Amino acid sequence: MTSTAELRIRLRKYLNEIIPAGGTETDTRFLESELDELLTEAENVYQAAGKGWIIKASLLQGDIESYSVGQEKYDLTSLKDQLAHAITMANQYTSLGTSATNGKVSSGVILKLTKPGVI
Repeated sequence: MTSTAELRIRLRKYLNEIIPAGGTETDTRFLESELDELLTEAENVYQAAGKGWIIKASLLQGDIESYSVGQEKYDLTSLKDQLAHAITMANQYTSLGTSATNGKVSSGVILKLTKPGVI
């Protein structure tokens, strides 16, 4: 698939990697060239998003999951939960990519229409 500015913006949205206001592409996990590579290798933007989420999952690292200061306690998302989310998103976009045709998702088929009886 040919990468365009519009597709890169859409892919960033699907990957939850929006460039922050006043920021640049280096403030995200993916450079424009990396998004171009994902789009070029994929048949559609959904497949590119699925591969992108797999990359995001592979970049996850363990952090402190909880800590307390005095009477305040802070719980952060565990690595296991972050990984599960990334894999779920990868599977979701991959399944959308396999059912997509011409950039649009196939949602169903009408088998038969019957004209209603009008009095």
